[in-house]
Amino acid sequence: MSERPANTRNTRTVIATAGLALTMLGLAFASVPLYRLFCQVTGYGGTTMRADKAPDHVIDREVTVRFDANVAPGLTWTFEPVITSMKVRLGETHVVEYRATNTGDKAQTGNSTYNVVPDQAGSFFNKLQCFCFTDQPLAAGETMLMPVQFFVDPAMATDSDGKRIHTITLSYTFYAVAGKKAEAPAEPKPAIEPKTGRQPKTL
Repeated sequence: MSERPANTRNTRTVIATAGLALTMLGLAFASVPLYRLFCQVTGYGGTTMRADKAPDHVIDREVTVRFDANVAPGLTWTFEPVITSMKVRLGETHVVEYRATNTGDKAQTGNSTYNVVPDQAGSFFNKLQCFCFTDQPLAAGETMLMPVQFFVDPAMATDSDGKRIHTITLSYTFYAVAGKKAEAPAEPKPAIEPKTGRQPKTL
């Protein structure tokens, strides 16, 4: 007679554990976009800020911005900044480009994440336009130029942490997007001047 209650308790324990696991899994998936949004709003963990417009003033203080590029295993791409560093005045808007080439014999789609170093610079490094978190398809042998439009907030000059920052590294890492293939190469797009909104262009 004692076996039935024990079996019942075991069944309830298994169900409760499975339910908890599913709940935690759901929260984990939900937390990814929420955490990403939190980082973009606060600059936490070296995540750069998103801005709708450039600042209305530029100051003379300069900072060196370095550009870094990485490719995760599983993506047959080369990925590099067109220029590796530049000096910018705080408040100035600049456009730089990254170059990605699919060196494999099959189409692949990539998606990039980013951060800046040091972490304290995250709340001052603002992007007006970026290719991050957007699926980028490349056919075999295809090359694409991807622009980033950014500025460094003049407020960094008076911040207790920011005023000690003299070099900022902007780093991107491309990952393969599972289950997605690139379409046939599109017709070449004309180059767009740096001061306008630029879109990734195929070479």
